[in-house]
Amino acid sequence: MRALPHPATEDIQLTEVLRALSDPARLAIVARLAEVGEEACNDLGDGLGVHKSTLSHHYRVLREAGVTRARWVGRTKVSSLRRDDLESRFPGLLDAIIDGALSRTHA
Repeated sequence: MRALPHPATEDIQLTEVLRALSDPARLAIVARLAEVGEEACNDLGDGLGVHKSTLSHHYRVLREAGVTRARWVGRTKVSSLRRDDLESRFPGLLDAIIDGALSRTHA
């Protein structure tokens, strides 16, 4: 499998991160990754109620914005948050967004 393109840390733009996180499905994916660390993309989509092609679009938007990192493990694509990269570019942003998302789902 070919490597998936990701922006370099210094190329991650705040506007793109915020745009990627503005969608409820993508925000749910990020909140889930914050809880589990790394997970197969197939499993991340469980419970979102969107088609497989729509999930692929959401994963691509998150990856291209620099929010997640995707890699192949055998024939399975797994995703994880680029927490360290985002923290170095925008300190506290990811935690604030995740905390806000989780407090809304647990309220």
